[in-house]
Amino acid sequence: MEVVDADRFECPPDRPNHFVEKLRVESLSAGTYSIPVDGVDDQRPHREDEVYVVLSGAGQCTAGGQTVPVRPGTTLYVPRGEAHHFHDLTADLTILVLFAPPYTGPG
Repeated sequence: MEVVDADRFECPPDRPNHFVEKLRVESLSAGTYSIPVDGVDDQRPHREDEVYVVLSGAGQCTAGGQTVPVRPGTTLYVPRGEAHHFHDLTADLTILVLFAPPYTGPG
């Protein structure tokens, strides 16, 4: 099984961001999260643990009271229930997101 087109930026022009699920199995799900440079990350904490892998773009991520720069290759872990968001983007951001257990929606 493979995650198809995980490196493709996918965000309709009228949206501040866009999540597309690419894979779902019993123990986890994976998708891509795209945020345009002028977009907004308006997500709320989730019921699942998350791993983010930045595929393209650049900016900052704040989670757990820490702010870190993100760029291709940056890998972040966010535990379930923790507030987090991407901001101060300097280029369109494309992120591979892994949820465990599978994503069920905002917490």
